[in-house]
Amino acid sequence: MFDVVIVGAGPAGASAALFTAKAGKKTLLLDSDKGMTKRAWVENHYGVMEIEGPELVEIGQKQAAKFGAEVVQQAVTSIEKTENGFKIVTDNGDYEGKYVVFATGALTDVAASAGVATKEGTEPRIKTVLDVDASGKTNVEGIWAAGTCAGVSVHTIITAGDGAKVAINIISEINGERYVDHDVLKK
Repeated sequence: MFDVVIVGAGPAGASAALFTAKAGKKTLLLDSDKGMTKRAWVENHYGVMEIEGPELVEIGQKQAAKFGAEVVQQAVTSIEKTENGFKIVTDNGDYEGKYVVFATGALTDVAASAGVATKEGTEPRIKTVLDVDASGKTNVEGIWAAGTCAGVSVHTIITAGDGAKVAINIISEINGERYVDHDVLKK
């Protein structure tokens, strides 16, 4: 049983996984390898002069794995509510998690079929997004969303930040108090 299962390992998902894993939460990061960032050239990401999208995604996933997130390349086909959380069904096996985070970019079908409310998107070419509150919660208890699928701008810097925000909010909920991840320089 994972504490947090994140569906989508682009900037939003990998950022969320980095924070949840670093906070000691057992984290699974599932990816179908269909993300928009895999086709991007990025020159507008703070702290990065320029980078190819596939490299940015690879680095993000490696950062999450560094802190203990399990990164698996599998497409999620459905999510089912269980007594203790959720059953995440993939094209190559099933997983269980207490919380689920959708970070699936333009793809909202699996979330919608799990009962997550949707609404019209506002970004160009993003027709449908998941309806979330300011913290990233959906209408389904235990399912959250981050990044473009949650109605956030498609820019990698913004989706990565949203993934971090949602992760901090989940960690805070699990811990029962506000969580802050604050590193200091190593001397």
